[in-house]
Amino acid sequence: MTAVSAPASTANLGPGFDVLGLALSRRTVVGSGSPPPEGRELDASHPAVVAHRAAGGSGPLWGIGGIPMGRGLGFSGAVRVAGAMLAHVQRDGAAAAGDRRTRAEVLRLTAELEGHPDNVAASVHGGMVIADGDLVSPAPVHLNLSVVVWVPSADSTSTDRSRATLPTVVNRADAVFNMARVATLVTAASAGDLALLRRSVADRLHQDIRFAAAPASAEAAAVIEQVAGVHGVWLSGSGPTVAGWVRTDEVDEVIERVTVATGAGPDQVLGLAVDREGVRTEA
Repeated sequence: MTAVSAPASTANLGPGFDVLGLALSRRTVVGSGSPPPEGRELDASHPAVVAHRAAGGSGPLWGIGGIPMGRGLGFSGAVRVAGAMLAHVQRDGAAAAGDRRTRAEVLRLTAELEGHPDNVAASVHGGMVIADGDLVSPAPVHLNLSVVVWVPSADSTSTDRSRATLPTVVNRADAVFNMARVATLVTAASAGDLALLRRSVADRLHQDIRFAAAPASAEAAAVIEQVAGVHGVWLSGSGPTVAGWVRTDEVDEVIERVTVATGAGPDQVLGLAVDREGVRTEA
């Protein structure tokens, strides 16, 4: 059995549309050979299989979930990264997952399949990344920062449909506003500056339009922003999941407060660490 896993991600982080991605501590596993009891066979149309074939792999694959599909937590990007890297591992051995050039090739292929690089860059490299086409720069995240996410129990979002609602031309003042917020967000995440993080998640390019199409998420975001211990809230990717910065040493208390404030059901509010490893082989 050969298996590769890749982490979930949250993209944009508010103002960093198609630029910022953050890897999170939920993983999806894609493998070949005899599957474990919890593994399920993947059909030819599954994005992991498509990426695996595009990277030169062959043979049947199985997968183990861990990332909710269509919820804005980078499911399609993570499974594509895992599938593409699996092809390299099958061909070149387990060390391929940590090879810089192999990771660059996996990123190039999966960004092309995904249509944008932010999610896949985070799943490939881990941590917070600044994605500029095929150039990815790591952005440090303070060790005492984690993320709390509110995941709707029923709604899902199509990234392609969500993108179709966004304007193709933006106001210069709005572009300048977002550039400033991205710069301060990167600074704040590195320093663990909670007040600056809260200010830096503001966006004028995409969130209001997407929230208008997901009123339950907009309502949840407004509630979560007022919860003690949450330091800035954003729509995760194209949604409908809502995410917010929290102190790592306060995660459990914040989960409880958000659950009560939103009336969330079991397992609907999660505390996720920053995944700092990215794609890797599994024993």
